[in-house]
Amino acid sequence: MRTERRARLRRLDWWRVLAGATSGLLAGFAALAVAELVSAAVRPEAGPVVAVGGAAIDRTPAPVKDWAIREFGTNDKLVLQLGILAVLALLALVLGLVALRRRLVGAAGVLLFGVIGALAATGRPDSTGFRDAFPSLAGSVVGAGLLYGLSGRLATASASDVDRADAPPSSGDVSSADRPAPAEWNRRGFVVAATVAAAASAGVGALGKSFNASRGKEAVASREAVELPAPASPARAVPGGAQVRVPGVSSFTTSNKDFYRVDTALVVPKVNADTWSLRIRGEGVTRATRLSFADLLGRELIERDITLTCVSNEVGGPYVGNARWLGVRLADLLTECGVVPPSRGGLADQLVARSVDGMTIGTPVDDVMDGRDAMLALGMNGRPLPFTHGFPVRMLVPGLYGYVSACKWIEDIELTTFDAYDPYWVKRDWARRAPIKTQSRIDTPKPFARPKAGTVMVAGVAWAQHRGIDKVEVRVDDGPWRSADLAAEDTRDTWRQWSYPWRATPGGHTLTVRATDRTGAVQTARRTRTIPDGASGRHSVVVTVD
Repeated sequence: MRTERRARLRRLDWWRVLAGATSGLLAGFAALAVAELVSAAVRPEAGPVVAVGGAAIDRTPAPVKDWAIREFGTNDKLVLQLGILAVLALLALVLGLVALRRRLVGAAGVLLFGVIGALAATGRPDSTGFRDAFPSLAGSVVGAGLLYGLSGRLATASASDVDRADAPPSSGDVSSADRPAPAEWNRRGFVVAATVAAAASAGVGALGKSFNASRGKEAVASREAVELPAPASPARAVPGGAQVRVPGVSSFTTSNKDFYRVDTALVVPKVNADTWSLRIRGEGVTRATRLSFADLLGRELIERDITLTCVSNEVGGPYVGNARWLGVRLADLLTECGVVPPSRGGLADQLVARSVDGMTIGTPVDDVMDGRDAMLALGMNGRPLPFTHGFPVRMLVPGLYGYVSACKWIEDIELTTFDAYDPYWVKRDWARRAPIKTQSRIDTPKPFARPKAGTVMVAGVAWAQHRGIDKVEVRVDDGPWRSADLAAEDTRDTWRQWSYPWRATPGGHTLTVRATDRTGAVQTARRTRTIPDGASGRHSVVVTVD
């Protein structure tokens, strides 16, 4: 009988371990759910996962960020959030096991993570102050209380089990063999308590998500109400020959849904255009001003086809796209504010654009005011900007990589100097000035394709924004460079398509492309990574001809 009792107690110990781990996970779940609900009253960006994720992005070395973008593309933020949740789940499980023996230590561990989340939230560039700490702190208090309570139930149950198992039967009492197993009663009680906690946490979390979603409804409504006026300076029609008729080549105009997105925002800001405003201030600004969205809509608008490129784009990479943008000339706004470019004696040589999420992007003032179509964009491909691309207003400057020119969700422009201020990416070892490098890409055939022998169309795109593409050449293996056929040019600020009819012979071959821009500069063969000012090298694909 004693052997059977010991076996029951061993089974109870394993059950307690499982229940302890479950208690930790439930405590973590409850903490996140409550934090989600409280963040709805503060702001979604103050939630612990978003705050910790943002802090992780800010502190991640540039090469690691570059690797994440290269490996995961636009899913890099989802991967980061899932990673944070996985780490939190593992830590919650460990704290649940610790609480089996040290209830206070386990509960204190949950509180500690709440403090870490609070510090991350209040330390973000866009923090609104101590209020941002409330979601993490409130969640951790609830999570710690739940873990303390559940682990206390387990500890009490264990002591009771041992006492009852060892006590001799009293007069008139049932024999120990006929006593109900106390572990069965405790298991049922724990399951009930855990189920109630899980259900309550799920309900609270769902309510928080619903409230957070409703916060963006006004912004969505403001975007749907926007009617873009006709531009005073419309873009010319895209030439009929700008798109090569080769299957597999990128569309000349990239649709809004297919346009690349690379930024640091874990939660896409949803800004209400009705309450948004832009401030222009700083050195050399003699007339500081604040403009509303309606103010910008009422000005003379320009419409231009402009190709944007991300500095994280590897040679042959996908982070380049062409769209038709509608906006206000940025140079006109600066001139009205009294700004003079440094090339003409102005005080400021850097324009620092600030986003609603705290991002800072620095742009050379001379590049903004040298006559190119730098703009504050309000529309993209005939529609108001999508939220993912900066609604209500973003900045863009043809010829510069996005990290020094294309501030999304912009709300502030400060004129300053490069010596006085380093924006976000410069602090992380990227170059202060970053003109887009001359690049070309083979869209078809794809790497490791197996085309049939005969004429195979090799085609793709080339770009050298604000300089234009003058020539594209293709080389097969180590053979001579052959000129490709260039599609019609739209403008020097857009990419240009090309094609080359290749007489393919059976076997393995390497196809390489290079471009020459209008300055006569030939795309370099020297391979460099994206840091500090964009990748260089020539794109090649290996194919096997059958």
